[in-house]
Amino acid sequence: MPNALVSVATPSNLLMTDSTQMDLHIHACADAEAVAHYAADAVVITAASAIAERGVFHWVLAGGTTPKRCYELLRGADIDWSNVHAWFGDERCLPVGHAERNDRMADEALLSHVPIPSAQVHRIAAELGPEVAAARYGKLLAEAPVMDLILLGMGEDGHTASLFPDNPALNDPRPAIPVDNSPKPPPERVSMGYAALNAARRCLIMVAGKGKAGTISRILAGERLPVACVTGSEWVIDQAAYKA
Repeated sequence: MPNALVSVATPSNLLMTDSTQMDLHIHACADAEAVAHYAADAVVITAASAIAERGVFHWVLAGGTTPKRCYELLRGADIDWSNVHAWFGDERCLPVGHAERNDRMADEALLSHVPIPSAQVHRIAAELGPEVAAARYGKLLAEAPVMDLILLGMGEDGHTASLFPDNPALNDPRPAIPVDNSPKPPPERVSMGYAALNAARRCLIMVAGKGKAGTISRILAGERLPVACVTGSEWVIDQAAYKA
């Protein structure tokens, strides 16, 4: 049943919920597949609620392997795509259509498979360079309603979107910010800043894989890595990454 959206957030695979450590709201899932299913269900539920209440669902997409699987699960979801606006948490400064761009991944995994109007997919024009693209995207964000749901991932260094440790961009107060000297290629990027991320109605941070267990432990111990500075988030973490 490739088009079925099956919830896996059941007692058999949702290992525990912990909101006691560092005030983090953690949903610990069995594996990366369960993380993707949990997030996909959250998208469906939040979209239905937003459209019922306000007539529109503003959703911010993330890059990465686990979000990609979430998007694939949503191809057959019961969502009124005509009332969905898709945004991007960050983008790499690469040519349009480049294989490493986040919007191309989102297109291939989901957006080209559902009837969302193209005018409602708000891409970051990162091909124009970080300064110009951030200014343009920031203007769009300033004119947009509050985001209903943001999906984020986390790198092994504790970065999220394109907010990297010790990068000057972390202190930029604008809703969309230029990023230079990224430790991961390409060095130039555009990212939503904390001003936009922390204003959302709901935010899910998806984390999977044993390579991220050490980072999660550091965050639980109180280290303020970039991802930990996104306030009020729900953390959806698989068993390999969550060792607390």
